[in-house]
Amino acid sequence: MATILGSLVGSCVNKLQGIITEEAILILGVKEELRKLQERMKQIQCFINDAERRGMEDSAVHNWISRLKDVMYDADDIIDLASFEGNKLLNGHSSSPRKTTACSALSPLSCFSNIRVRHEIGDKIRMLNRKLAEIEKDKIFATLENTQPADKGSTSELRKTSHIVEPNLVGKEIVHACRKLVSLVVAHKEDKAYKLAIVGTGGVGKTTLAQKIFNDKKLEGRFDHRAWVCVSKEYSMVSLLTQVLSNMKIHYEQNESVGNLQSKLKAGIADKSFFLVLDDVWHYKAWEDLLRTPLNAAATGIILVTTRDETIARVIGVDRTHRVDLMSADVGWELLWRSMNIKEEKQVKNLRDTGIEIVRKCGGLPLAIRAIAKVLASLRDQTENEWRQILGKNAWSMSKLPDELNGALYLSYEVLPHQLKQCFLYCALFPEDANIFCGDLTRMWVAEGFIDEQEGQLLEDTAERYYHELIHRNLLQPDGLYFDHSWCKMHDLLRQLASYLSREECFVGDPESLGTNTMCKVRRISVVTEKDIVVLPSMDKDQYKVRCFRNLSGKSARIDNSLFKRLVCLRILDLSDSLVHDILGAIGNLIYLRLLDLDRTNICSLPEAIGSLQSLQILNLQECESLRRLPLATTQLCNLRRLGLAGTPINQVPKGIGRLKFLNDLEGFPIGGGSDNTKMQDGWNLEELAHLSQLRCLDMIKLERATPCSSTDPFLLTEKKHLKVLNLHCTEQTDEAYSEENARNIEKIFEKLTPPHNLEDLFVGNFFGCRFPTWLGTNHLPSVKSVILVYCKSCVHLPPIGQLPNLKYLKINGASAITKIGPEFVGCWEGNLRSTEAVAFPKLEVLVINDMPNWEEWSFVEEEEELQEEETTAAAKEGGEDGTAASKPKGEEAPSPTPRSSWLLPCLNKLILVNCPKLRALPPQLGQQATNLKEFSIRRARCLKTVEDLPFLSGFLQVEGCEGLERISNLPQVRELRVNVCPNLRHVEELGGLEQLLLDEGMQEISQLWVPGLQEQHRQLHGDEHELEVIEWL
Repeated sequence: MATILGSLVGSCVNKLQGIITEEAILILGVKEELRKLQERMKQIQCFINDAERRGMEDSAVHNWISRLKDVMYDADDIIDLASFEGNKLLNGHSSSPRKTTACSALSPLSCFSNIRVRHEIGDKIRMLNRKLAEIEKDKIFATLENTQPADKGSTSELRKTSHIVEPNLVGKEIVHACRKLVSLVVAHKEDKAYKLAIVGTGGVGKTTLAQKIFNDKKLEGRFDHRAWVCVSKEYSMVSLLTQVLSNMKIHYEQNESVGNLQSKLKAGIADKSFFLVLDDVWHYKAWEDLLRTPLNAAATGIILVTTRDETIARVIGVDRTHRVDLMSADVGWELLWRSMNIKEEKQVKNLRDTGIEIVRKCGGLPLAIRAIAKVLASLRDQTENEWRQILGKNAWSMSKLPDELNGALYLSYEVLPHQLKQCFLYCALFPEDANIFCGDLTRMWVAEGFIDEQEGQLLEDTAERYYHELIHRNLLQPDGLYFDHSWCKMHDLLRQLASYLSREECFVGDPESLGTNTMCKVRRISVVTEKDIVVLPSMDKDQYKVRCFRNLSGKSARIDNSLFKRLVCLRILDLSDSLVHDILGAIGNLIYLRLLDLDRTNICSLPEAIGSLQSLQILNLQECESLRRLPLATTQLCNLRRLGLAGTPINQVPKGIGRLKFLNDLEGFPIGGGSDNTKMQDGWNLEELAHLSQLRCLDMIKLERATPCSSTDPFLLTEKKHLKVLNLHCTEQTDEAYSEENARNIEKIFEKLTPPHNLEDLFVGNFFGCRFPTWLGTNHLPSVKSVILVYCKSCVHLPPIGQLPNLKYLKINGASAITKIGPEFVGCWEGNLRSTEAVAFPKLEVLVINDMPNWEEWSFVEEEEELQEEETTAAAKEGGEDGTAASKPKGEEAPSPTPRSSWLLPCLNKLILVNCPKLRALPPQLGQQATNLKEFSIRRARCLKTVEDLPFLSGFLQVEGCEGLERISNLPQVRELRVNVCPNLRHVEELGGLEQLLLDEGMQEISQLWVPGLQEQHRQLHGDEHELEVIEWL
């Protein structure tokens, strides 16, 4: 693939530039050969841009590119091999300042003993030079134009976070369709097996509509079991069944057969109800042969199918089909300009005609329209001429693309900067509908060498920005469940595009199915098979060119150690979740390996030979329940960037981790109590962090084992300018409580762990001190965006974090000693916060408070001020400031906020309170100040008596398990109210904007006291055409 070629050539040129003058290369005596290689690469590099442009349509150019790509991959291997062998020689002898000849630093005997290695590498480099010379002489090369790649955007300007476009900004069709189909589900929920189908072309919005139905609150609690599974083209029967069982929370064992899994499903669902979504179905047999029989044991069931093929729906025997149509030109145009965030009416009008043409070129596909919107948004000027240049690009009409791939999707790829093209195509290694974790993906990009070095930036920071840029461009879809967009998926059409463009070198499936001619071209494999062992096609060892091997078949497929003796070019080896018990010393022969992932395997030890992996950058050993000890050779991994140990019971580690100067990600870092052993210890001391200047993510456990005097440096973390994520864990004490002395010690330890100003994410778990460290909530954390405090059970006051200027997400869980949250929480140390210009929680968007068994009072201001505020509010209700009667606009619109309306929580849009049984009242300031509040959920707060005076709450209110709740009132903008287990709720009123009311079975009787009043109010405000929707469920 030409795009990978362009990046690969550039990477090789940069590598050569960096190593040609190194002493390791001088010792090998191959400096001149490497310099010639670099010059030839530079000459060819100038023609790659033109070759890439023509290669998509011209097969002769494509074949030339393929030849060159093979040579460049070989060159990359040899460059790494030369560096490895040179450094091995260098480390075996004392260095000398003389560098004029290859052997001047070594004895004659050493030169003779290593002459074979030097000649072999020299011969390989000379062979490469000859191959490149032949490629330059090819007649295709003579037809290429000498053009430098166009600058399509500097990666230094890419965003750190992604601003998400809502899936459907326009069009009422999806709203109406959702209501209609949800009504059908409700009406037929007692049927034995009612089947619905959503049919339409790829990218039209079938999955979006199905998700809205699946997540509709009217359907919550109506089924015993619910499951959502994607049935891809190459679906695995075992994987499909285990997904259904897992979603439905039905237990099964690993390595069970299809028949056993079907029996488990049948038994688990017998005489129960279920709701199953089969998304993106390509084969009717997934239903007919696999799921129909076991699901027939259920008492009732709803099956919702999405498919591009109406024939599949008919064969399955659906009772109702809903077709999702393409967008009309007008609706598509509105989606286009709204996706671009164009706000000027004049600009919308001026660009309309050209925009309509673009929408038609997109074929009315919402996915294509949203993708092309980001292409247009990246233009320097938003003018008709600029837009017409986009319309005129050849990418719209690429004849070699598969029919189902829209030209707009290819264009959205074609205009990417070359670094992002590499990263986008790499996502083809993930199966259809796979959940992709940002950390996993970006670490693979780093290990593959896709990330350009930028001054002052770690590679991981740059990779993360690439990830968010792909989300911003609508090429990856973030999972809305995660506040930081750390998980995503790839739309199946976009994955098809990536798979097509990388088809010669990326493979997902059973590698045994590949022919020898195909296998020798494949560079990256993700194994998906139902066989009990992974098998590669049989061919000579030197024919295997695989750089990335990932087993995605879980523990159902065994990995034979001999397999890796053949894959000597591996950069990435991902065996996470695989049936692996031991890693043999032969792994030390994988000299190119940069990422080794053994997460959740059964390994009990690692060989000392791991120290030979001098190129290794990432070592993942998380949740390996049998692993207790790290080998001594761990500290020899001089290029290691990440060590993942979270969830693994490591109790023996080697001293000297501070020597790993590139280490920037430490997860599950166990703190030790010290050891007399000179080589091994039960954990690392805090001082060993001092030399790790590049730390970016630090996750420490067992902090109670540190001693106050074990870190005398008050700047242990403060000066780590790259540190963004800090997780601090103590061990939960189960047998007996920590002593007062223990508590004082842990307070001293935490006090010395002052983070740097650039910290963005902070987690504190099981802290057992009585006071939080003073740096938490002060000006030490100006950049922090997320704070999570979990089971800090001894702290009687929350930290004063209201003044953190960039805090967006705050979660407090299990602070059982807290009885009152007062003004200290918002940072009111001196007088009245509102008398200053300060704003409390100025950017907080989500606040979650959970499991607070003794919390009784909540206020943001002092008691005297609160009384004064209540009097002012009462006066405002009786009359205006000039003494005249206060008027209330029609429809009970939200009243004007208090005079200083922005001093508290101006950006809060989601508030969740769970399991706070003693909380008596909500603070009045919440209703007066939280002007952006959209979702409010209160569960298991049995002492709360009222939820009222929240005039700005504009979306959803849920109250559940609030046995003492008596009144809900004055919520004029709430559109949806859900009430469960509130037996004393006798008054619900002044909800003028309410559209939907959901009640559980236990609310039927008491709700009759106020449902008629709500219905009457709704008719008065909105007329008889739109009735208040009241839904009751069992």
